[in-house]
Amino acid sequence: MADGTGPAAYRIHVWIRGINPMIWRRFVVPADNTIADLHYIIQIAFAWTDYHLHRFRIHGKEFGIPRLGGPSYSQDARNVRLIDFHLRVNERFLYEYDFSDGWEHQVRIEQLIPPEQMRRYPMCIGGSWAAPPEDCGGPVAFQEGRDAAPWQARELLNQIVECVDTRDVTALRDRIEEIDAVREWLLLDQFDRQKVNRRLHQYATGDEEWRWD
Repeated sequence: MADGTGPAAYRIHVWIRGINPMIWRRFVVPADNTIADLHYIIQIAFAWTDYHLHRFRIHGKEFGIPRLGGPSYSQDARNVRLIDFHLRVNERFLYEYDFSDGWEHQVRIEQLIPPEQMRRYPMCIGGSWAAPPEDCGGPVAFQEGRDAAPWQARELLNQIVECVDTRDVTALRDRIEEIDAVREWLLLDQFDRQKVNRRLHQYATGDEEWRWD
């Protein structure tokens, strides 16, 4: 909990840059959470897997959780709290995830929440669209894949019908195995806020099940 000299929590809006329509999340985070906490909260909110390297760029400095083979930081994100930055309304900073795909998340402070309005946080209060599939190649490749998904689904259905007509059981089995991959791209307009909040609650209470989606 904040010490009474600043906000108890921040309402934060986060979106992935370079994608249209916007993929975004809005959540409330305790002011005394660390930058490492915010990293995990964003990972949960966007259903990332925390498999790749990450970094924050705040007030001209880089922060992150040190990892083998990753960049070094002057301060460990696990030791720096959000309130230490004295963030203001409308202030922005950058969160990057997976330096190969280059997912850049714009983070904006929308509201400073006083102690008397404190509830159970962190909490996701809004969002739109599912996050891109992990390792899909970055914003440009993602949008190309999303645009191509309906055509790929129709083509796959045609192939399945052809396999049935020719009684090609082996080819039919192969085509059926492709359904889940195409289905993921077709359901990108769906966002499950309840699922996000369930995992955020697990994270906040120390339940390691939050890691398993």
